[in-house]
Order: sequence, then C-alpha cells, then structure tokens
Amino acid sequence: LVPSNDTALNLLLSKLLQNYLEQGNSSAPAQLRAGGSSLEIVYVLLMVGLFGFFTVGVMVTNLRSRGPAAGPEPCDGAVGPDVWRRKDRQHFQAKVLESYKLCCVLENQLAVEQPGAQIPEEKSS
Repeated sequence: LVPSNDTALNLLLSKLLQNYLEQGNSSAPAQLRAGGSSLEIVYVLLMVGLFGFFTVGVMVTNLRSRGPAAGPEPCDGAVGPDVWRRKDRQHFQAKVLESYKLCCVLENQLAVEQPGAQIPEEKSS
C-alpha cells in the first residue's frame, strides 16, 4: 500500500520535531546564553536611545531659552524696512483697485421691492 500525502507529511513533521527537541536537550546552556545576549542587545539599545532622547531634549530646551541671535541682521539695514512697507502698501492698493474693476452688480428687476404690489397670501380652508 502507498501511504497518502497526509501521512507522509505527518511523519516528516514528527521527525523534524524530534530532531529539534534532541538538539534543544543537548545544547540547553548554549541556547540560554544566546537568548540572553539578544535581550542584552535590546537593553543596551534601549538605554542608548533614552540617553539620546534626553540629550536632544536638553539641547533643544537650551537653544529655545537663549532666544534669537543677538544683534541685528546685516541685511536689515541695507534695504530699510520703509521700502518694504511702501511696496507692500502699493501692491495692496493695486489689488484692491483690480478687485473693484472686476466687481459688477446685476439687478434683478423682478426681485426689486415694489411697495404698491401686494404679496399673495395662501388661503387656509
């Protein structure tokens, strides 16, 4: 009789499980050391990450507490703030005039108020 695929798969899996268990029993101390070393690496990485986070936080806090750099910018005196304000005002005025030119009002003759006309009312029955 030819065994079915299901029984062949079960035999293969049981054989692999037995081999794995035999290897585990013979090298138990080596596996414990390997598992511990991976946890040690995670612990070291966690400590380095926390230290880095703390250090960056202190640096950012220190920079923010100092405020902006002392002294005026060299480019500020060269151009002058009045020139920029004047140009901004002229640009704003040009935009306002342009919007007025584009604006138009259409009058609906039927919607204009007519004081002499009465609004029809619905009669209740």
